[in-house]
Amino acid sequence: MHIPVLKKEVIEFLNPRSNENFIDCTLGEGGHALAILEKTNPAGKILGIDQDQEILENVKRRIQNTKYKDRLILICDNFVNLKEIAEREKFMPVSGILFDLGISGWHLEESGRGFSFQKEEPLDMRGNKNSDLTAEKIVNEYSKEEIERILREYGEEKFSRQISKNIIEFRKIKPIKITLELLEILKKSVPVWYQHKKIHFATRTFQALRIAVNKELSNLDKALVQTLDVLEHQGKLVIISFHSLEDRIVKNFFKEKSKQNLIKILTKKPITPSEEEIKANIRSRSAKLRAAIKI
Repeated sequence: MHIPVLKKEVIEFLNPRSNENFIDCTLGEGGHALAILEKTNPAGKILGIDQDQEILENVKRRIQNTKYKDRLILICDNFVNLKEIAEREKFMPVSGILFDLGISGWHLEESGRGFSFQKEEPLDMRGNKNSDLTAEKIVNEYSKEEIERILREYGEEKFSRQISKNIIEFRKIKPIKITLELLEILKKSVPVWYQHKKIHFATRTFQALRIAVNKELSNLDKALVQTLDVLEHQGKLVIISFHSLEDRIVKNFFKEKSKQNLIKILTKKPITPSEEEIKANIRSRSAKLRAAIKI
């Protein structure tokens, strides 16, 4: 069962009303989008963007016999092309834009693309299967220095040097093709105490590889700039991030645009999930929501 993160808070800050149009830049399994459509009856629409055709097909099947069928426009593309998509689809005016930057439960549990270190799957990690770059390519073809940089910068992994060294040693014997092979290398690369911390010792490495494969941080940077061209006056921007690198980009963007009097920040500090939500959905634990309004 898909549980959208911070759903109540998303609705509160976007404040959707009858017949307003919204863009969900990270449609995923559609939880937030359907909640917004509930509030924008009878004619409000959502432009739902996701780079993964498979996940869009899942949403299409779910809504085909529902009242939302004609009000949710599905677009297979990357949000880095936000302005171009909105113009091409003649999707104006836009009352609010949502980014939920977390990886979907479907990707972790059902995609079979190696996003989770708890399953034996190919080291793929592509959000868009048409992309050329995979996690397997990075660990088998990139230099020791480049792998170390990716783990240090994108994963904030303190043992990046030892991990990259061991990756190079392992791949001399045979290519690293599956998640559990990488997990074994990580286990041999970090101290025993690090393996028993609250956050699993493989989390940062897998996060770093996923970010590198999907160009997540640079795409976010480029997309945020476009939001103000797409939003109408008094349009809302709501962004949920799941690690400090994303949150820093959002925070700095809000700060800069606020100084330029282009937006008013609605969240002095990021909104985080309640204890009840974390109990119901453990994946929400690191979520941070920031919101702003275009002025």
